[in-house]
Amino acid sequence: MRIHLETFTVHKRFPLTISRGTTSQTTNIWLRIEQQGIEGWGEASPFSTGNQPGQNTELLLEAIELVVPILEKFNPWQRQEIEQLLASKELPSAAWAAIDMALHDWLAKQAQMPLWRLWGLNCSQIVLTSATIGINSPEGARQRVRDWLPLTGIGMLKVKLGSAEGIAADQQMLLAVREQAPEALLSVDANGGWSLQEALQMCHWLASLGVKYVEQPLAPGQEQDLPILHQRSPLPIFVDESCYTSRDIPSLIGSVDGINIKLMKSGGLTEAMRMVHTAKACGLQVMFGCYSDSTLANTAASHLSPLADYLDLDSHLNLVDDPFTGANLQSGRLMPNNLPGLGVQHRGSHY
Repeated sequence: MRIHLETFTVHKRFPLTISRGTTSQTTNIWLRIEQQGIEGWGEASPFSTGNQPGQNTELLLEAIELVVPILEKFNPWQRQEIEQLLASKELPSAAWAAIDMALHDWLAKQAQMPLWRLWGLNCSQIVLTSATIGINSPEGARQRVRDWLPLTGIGMLKVKLGSAEGIAADQQMLLAVREQAPEALLSVDANGGWSLQEALQMCHWLASLGVKYVEQPLAPGQEQDLPILHQRSPLPIFVDESCYTSRDIPSLIGSVDGINIKLMKSGGLTEAMRMVHTAKACGLQVMFGCYSDSTLANTAASHLSPLADYLDLDSHLNLVDDPFTGANLQSGRLMPNNLPGLGVQHRGSHY
């Protein structure tokens, strides 16, 4: 098989601020695998979680280029051998995700059916995807809610907290969002921005406002405090930065209620599927999230989304120059289409 790489830069309509900083643009990698006249597409987007070395574009591109000569000796049917090879090379997870995504796209195109159908999934079970409100002033948060309204209908909002100004600022921002969107379902993501005592205080306060769950309240590395929080919190606790792959899940039993699966963390759809089944076997709920992913990666995740309890696949909706089309937002739900493979197309007609 032949592998082609191309970078593309995307810009956010609204810069996103979380507890670790602000992003307004990213340069992602578009990977194409070609075999027998069929192309499978994948995406790698850079990310950082604060507890492991960040995966920037240069690192990802270099890692993929190193394994391309070896990968091209395989064909897309040899997924087990390819997975063993990538594991032996300790490929960064986002680079692995692009390759795995492209292999799934190729396979479903070869079968001439959408990936969700090849997996036998039921798209009517896809839940609402949330729209994310980054850390902001109360008025800035109100404006973001108004900005999202025409794009998503804001049936569900994820509010980023963990402000450097403290939990009083978090509370004022959350109240502003609730006042602006009184009917919206709310969840909160602190991105590890709270201490244990702050998390306990905030979870009780947030429960009084009808928030559905709290994501990553404690910083990665503080997992020893999760059982205490889990026992005392009136709200379900999800983790993101504290859970990369299925190997991280068993140690979380009894400490959290659910995990956030992201393709760039997991290393692609193959491991994401493992994580779903492992989490459910451990009695945990699952959600799918994203980084600065385009429509390509979020469409790939949408094919697995019938298995998710919660969804946060909104990053592409905040891009002004997304080069791809794919899954469509329908009544607040990100729905994959009926085209073969991932169903992703490039806005440029020459592909």
